Amino acid sequence: MSTGKGKKRIKNTPVLYDEPKKKRGIMLTDTAWHSVQELAVKNNISASEYLEEIIRKYCVTEA
Repeated sequence: MSTGKGKKRIKNTPVLYDEPKKKRGIMLTDTAWHSVQELAVKNNISASEYLEEIIRKYCVTEA
């Protein structure tokens, strides 16, 4: 699991994946959101990156 630390960030240029991230909106209960945050901290990554990894791990389709 790479965190991309040490890589220069350039706007709209992907670092960890072959495509840039876009702002999205999802709705979660407080319980789910706090769980995501806790698990992200345990893995030393952001909540966004934690969700990205989980979704990619269980993804059954290719974009």
